[in-house]
Amino acid sequence: MSHFHAAEDVRPDWACDAEESCADGANVESYLRRLYLPLRRDGNALVVALADASAENKCWIEAALGAASFIEVPRSELFLELSRRYGAELTDRAIFALAREQPELSARRVVSSGQVRGLVMAAFAAICALLVSPLAAVAAFVVAMTAIFIAGAFFRVLLSWLGGLPRKSVVVPPSDDPILPVYSIIVPLYREARIVPDLLRALSSLAYPRAKLDIKIVVEADDVETVAACEELERSHPFDIVRVPPSLPRTKPKAVNFALRYARGDYLVIYDAEDRPEKDQLLKAVAAFRRAPREIACLQARLAFHNQTRWLAKSFSIDYFTWFGSLLPGLERLNVPMPLGGTSNHFRTAVLREIGAWDPFNVTEDADIGLRLAQLGYRTAMLDSTTWEEAPERIDVWIRQRSRWLKGYMQTWLVHSRNARRLIRQVGLGGFLAFQLFIGGAVLSALVNPILWLFFALSCVLPLSVFGWSFSDTLGYASAVGAVGSNGLLTYLAVSGPARRGDPKLAPYGLTVVVYWLLISVAAYRGLWHLITKPFHWEKTTHGLSDEGGPHA
Repeated sequence: MSHFHAAEDVRPDWACDAEESCADGANVESYLRRLYLPLRRDGNALVVALADASAENKCWIEAALGAASFIEVPRSELFLELSRRYGAELTDRAIFALAREQPELSARRVVSSGQVRGLVMAAFAAICALLVSPLAAVAAFVVAMTAIFIAGAFFRVLLSWLGGLPRKSVVVPPSDDPILPVYSIIVPLYREARIVPDLLRALSSLAYPRAKLDIKIVVEADDVETVAACEELERSHPFDIVRVPPSLPRTKPKAVNFALRYARGDYLVIYDAEDRPEKDQLLKAVAAFRRAPREIACLQARLAFHNQTRWLAKSFSIDYFTWFGSLLPGLERLNVPMPLGGTSNHFRTAVLREIGAWDPFNVTEDADIGLRLAQLGYRTAMLDSTTWEEAPERIDVWIRQRSRWLKGYMQTWLVHSRNARRLIRQVGLGGFLAFQLFIGGAVLSALVNPILWLFFALSCVLPLSVFGWSFSDTLGYASAVGAVGSNGLLTYLAVSGPARRGDPKLAPYGLTVVVYWLLISVAAYRGLWHLITKPFHWEKTTHGLSDEGGPHA
């Protein structure tokens, strides 16, 4: 018998059958947050299983339900019983709530009927142009792609400049501040048993009152090894195990959607298994939220890598320096939609629930939710704190991760481009153009980059004529601007970024960004193929391969 079925079949002595239970499935989120479960009537009193026996909680339950007698039970037993009773309902909500309530903002439908018509018309026009004048059609394509590529590169230079401007500092409250709110931490794990001890050490080092930390370690119920590793440490560490019943799609956003129902904090942060956040990150987030207007619904901390021994990890570090140190702060300065990073996203929990949480069908759920927040009238800001991660050091691992990211960017672009008028109305024309350049432009640039290099090489050897222009001149000028010019601007960002962030030793590796971008192109084409063949498949990134430990390892 599997561990999952064993856990589901074992019922605690205090539990009762559903037929005699006074519980109502419509109130399951209240049960999960207040840590109670109505059992049965005993005369005039309601018998309630209770895992939080504080006086405040008892008063709240009696005010809501009337006279009650309480049976104090372990939290782990209560969660298992709630999962046994309501796991199917919670799973259904985690998977389909967004698609049912806001179908136009869900990636469950990869391409809308209008987008299909647009793609068919574009393909038909391209075929006709190639049949009528193939050389002119190719030249027009190269010029158009060059214009988009160079516009995206200049936009990134602008963002880098804006993102490098001085920022206001926040006053961090002391860790013994009596009015600090409850803070939920959700960490989804899958096949990561061996790094659970390091993860818990990192979370234990956070400078936040233990009584106000609500840590949820989210595991797939049939991931036997990871569940066992968590259970072994559960008694000695302050966290709850949230077991997600097996179902498809098996994605990170579905798992965190499921766990969101359990979260009790006013604020909530997502960490990955290998994350090592700075100790005062939660305190800084509380200070930033207190100072920010209500429309600031999310704070994005910086991400950086602790392992920088090989060329790929160094190049990836430069990528992160540019992304989190310059580009995202630049988007914040412009007050335009900001795609989130995959971790260290701090939310106002109520807003997260209000917008429908994450899209379980989008494999880059972080980018999507950043755009959806903007669509629904909220904003994201940067948090002046760093979380350290482990960079992939093997190209095959990196390619799989980047393919998933770019496939998710394609999903995000398709979803949020379905209704251009609505998007412009919500985020303004500037926000719409920034979205097209930053999200759509990133994908398109990755796809056309090797094509422009190819045409640049061909232009040197093919003396053909187009409208009186030499084919080599037309392609040479256009592809040189696109390939050489744009990659030159990106090289400038890659060299200057680490220096501005105080790590000049990485700057020389920025000169190799042309090779790194070609690898991104490989990942983009792989991601495009997967978007067509298996759009909801989640390629898991393997962690724990580096010999280096993070700051708290």
